[in-house]
Amino acid sequence: MDLDRITSLLRQAGEDDPIEALAATSKARQELERLEAVEVRRARVAGRTWAEIAAALGVSKQAVHKKYRGGLF
Repeated sequence: MDLDRITSLLRQAGEDDPIEALAATSKARQELERLEAVEVRRARVAGRTWAEIAAALGVSKQAVHKKYRGGLF
């Protein structure tokens, strides 16, 4: 995961041109979603529970389980 890429996209999201800012915002959101999935996977491999992961994300256990249960978690 390239945090420099996400940082760059967030800077671009502040562009004066709203279309360029929207495009950068969308790309940043996609990168953050990928980063979240990686971290959920790491947490599960480390033996963390769905409840712990849900608490860290500020969502219900059911919501996080529904979102990530289909992967290699």
